[in-house]
Amino acid sequence: MDISTIIQEFIAGLKQTSLKEFVAVVFGIASVFFSKKENIWVYPVGLVSTIIYTEISFEGNLFGEASVNIYYTIMSIYGWILWAKKDAQQHLVVHITKSTAKEWRTQLGIFAVFYIIIYTCLYWLKQNFAPGAIPWADAFASATAYTGMWLMAKKKVESWIWWILTNMASIPLYFAKGYVFTSVQYVVLLVLAVAGLIEWTKREKLKHLSAINNP
Repeated sequence: MDISTIIQEFIAGLKQTSLKEFVAVVFGIASVFFSKKENIWVYPVGLVSTIIYTEISFEGNLFGEASVNIYYTIMSIYGWILWAKKDAQQHLVVHITKSTAKEWRTQLGIFAVFYIIIYTCLYWLKQNFAPGAIPWADAFASATAYTGMWLMAKKKVESWIWWILTNMASIPLYFAKGYVFTSVQYVVLLVLAVAGLIEWTKREKLKHLSAINNP
C-alpha cells in the first residue's frame, strides 16, 4: 500500500466517522491527559469514552476491543475509588511508585495469561462470527491494555510502558479495520503516554527524595 492510498483511505475514513466515535475519542484523549497529571478526573472522563467504545465495538463485531472497554469501565470505577481513598490524616493512600522485580514478574504473567486467553477466544470467534478479527494483534493490544489499566489504578510508573505498547499496536489495527479517527486518537495517546512516562518518573523521583529528606 503506497502513501497516496493510505491518505485516500484516511480521508475516506474520517468522512465516515460517527458522532459517537468522535465523542469517544475526545473523552479518551482528555482522560489520558488527566492521568498524565495524576488527576482523578481521569476516571469519570474515561468512563464516558469506554462506555461509548463498548457499544461501538459490539456494533462492529470487534469483540477483542469490546472486552477491553468493558474491562476499562470496571477498572475505572476501581481506580476512581482507589485514587480517592484517604487515611485517617486525610492523606491520599495511593502514590506514584515504581514496580519491584516481583511486581514486574507479576505483570508479565498477567500479560501472558490475558494474551493466551484473548488469542484463543478471538481465534475461535474469527472462524465462526468475526472474520475481521486479527487474533495475534488484537490479543497483543488487548493484553497490554489490560495490564496497563491495572497498573494505572495502582499508580505504577510502568503502566505507561504498557500504554505505549498498546497505542503502538492499536494505531495500525484500528486503521486496518476502518476506524480511522480512532487510529488517529491512538497516535495522540502514544505521544501522551511517552509524556506520561516522563512525568510520572519525575514525580516518583521527587517523592522518593522527599521521603528520604523528611523521614
